[in-house]
Amino acid sequence: MDYRKSNAPSNTVTRDMMQMSEDTGNVYETVMVVAKRANQISQEMKHDLEKKLQEFASYNDNLEEVFENREQIEISRYYEKLPKSTLIATQEYIEGNVYHKNPAKGKNNF
Repeated sequence: MDYRKSNAPSNTVTRDMMQMSEDTGNVYETVMVVAKRANQISQEMKHDLEKKLQEFASYNDNLEEVFENREQIEISRYYEKLPKSTLIATQEYIEGNVYHKNPAKGKNNF
């Protein structure tokens, strides 16, 4: 799912963890699934931001450049206004857009 098109809230929302963990049956496993997805989203956002800022990167120093980096400022503001990766991951999990599998549950313990 594209993080730019997410309908996640931009501020913190209280969630019922017991209801969220009905799928896995374990609150801690649910938190780990959401945390791992949040890390993936965070890495993707960081990569996209660095790629966009590289377009405007200049390797020589001058005074005008310090005051005239409007494009970089606008890009940074856009990414700051996006919902945090944990909120996006939680929304994806609630909507059922996150695939997860616990390999330990599929094995027979001998």
